[in-house]
Amino acid sequence: MTDKSRQELHSWLILFTLVLVWGSSFILIKKSLDYFTPLEVGILRVVITFLFLLPMALKKISKVSQRQKIYLALSGIVGSLFPSCLFAFAQSGIDSALAGSLNSLTPLFTLLLGLLFFKMRSRWYNILGVFIGLIGALGLIYVSSGGEVAFNFKYSFLVVLATICYAFNVNFIKSFLKEVDSITITVLTFYYIGFPSLFIILFFTDFVEKLTTQPEVWAGLGYLGILSVVGTGLALMIFNKLIKINSPVFASSVTYLIPVVAIIWGILDGEVFKFTYALWFLLILFGVLLVNAKPHHKVNLSSVILFWRKK
Repeated sequence: MTDKSRQELHSWLILFTLVLVWGSSFILIKKSLDYFTPLEVGILRVVITFLFLLPMALKKISKVSQRQKIYLALSGIVGSLFPSCLFAFAQSGIDSALAGSLNSLTPLFTLLLGLLFFKMRSRWYNILGVFIGLIGALGLIYVSSGGEVAFNFKYSFLVVLATICYAFNVNFIKSFLKEVDSITITVLTFYYIGFPSLFIILFFTDFVEKLTTQPEVWAGLGYLGILSVVGTGLALMIFNKLIKINSPVFASSVTYLIPVVAIIWGILDGEVFKFTYALWFLLILFGVLLVNAKPHHKVNLSSVILFWRKK
């Protein structure tokens, strides 16, 4: 196996691992909201991840330049803090399967922002793949909402904003932090947003009072712990690695498959399964393949004829 083939296989293994992990995050957010407010869920997700990664961050902080520190702080705010809060507030009004489906908008915005602001180049069939995948995602949204078009746009738009944040961050890391390794990016982005988030959770929420007076909220803290350590800290490390070894659009295409896992969790939580989910999944998968398709080497016909004449 060549180095290129090995890298391609590595990329796909990371992709499907992230699908399983992040596809499960929406049900964990849903369960956490039974115990905490949306703001508490969003900020606690950042704080727990920050505390988990803090020992590694302290070792890495001296290895980046002042300019990189500014970029890392911006990446943390846009790529982690804002989306964590936006998803928590969104899922207070829409179910986890729908939130996971809307998350599939990320590759579309990744491509659009990349073309507009980050000098990304793409082929027509890659762009077509994004829109095919988007159609599949919209189909999942339709069937998972019971076929009702008039779902709550207010909360759904919060997810759209979160996907724009994710898309910006993917392109930003690829363009401005390409010389920084994936672990350093992950631990330091949370380092810079962790301290203000800890300050907010301690002094501007009822988190401490809930822990001391309501023993049942420890179950919610357990959901958030899994979400933060596995679904945020560890997953972001390998996601940032994926950005570096492949394209931003490939990395963000993980969100095409996330709805499938999110809907499966919804079914296990009592939601109704529909056969059409599988059909939309196949359309999404086809879109993913087009997004990541690469041109084959063209064969010069005259050269082939000449070769056979010589033989």
